[in-house]
Amino acid sequence: VQLQASGGGLVQAGGSLRLSCTASRDTVRNYNMGWFRQAPGNEREFVAVISPSGILTYYVDSAKGRFTVSRDNAKNTVYLQMNSLKPEDTAVYYCAADSPVATWVSRFRQGRVDYWGQGTLVTVSS
Repeated sequence: VQLQASGGGLVQAGGSLRLSCTASRDTVRNYNMGWFRQAPGNEREFVAVISPSGILTYYVDSAKGRFTVSRDNAKNTVYLQMNSLKPEDTAVYYCAADSPVATWVSRFRQGRVDYWGQGTLVTVSS
């Protein structure tokens, strides 16, 4: 499965961006999908994950209330709507997909996923 992320760019603090990640195969509809980010000098960190049905979502604490993860299975696409952006959100954002296993939330939070997309850079200016 190949994942293609897009939507990054330069935005002022307080602004919004929507990231998209499209998968190359329909099988991703059965996968948990989500987002990570890596800021300069930092390790890659979990941001959000969504279950195959779209019913369950989980976020890193710093994203709660500002970011929304969603998916459109007809388009094999997962989105990350980012509002009220802060300079500390500046990072390369990566999408990922993982098999639907019982421990899916902990696996995703730990970055133990099956597939990674290339990154898209988000820069938030103050």
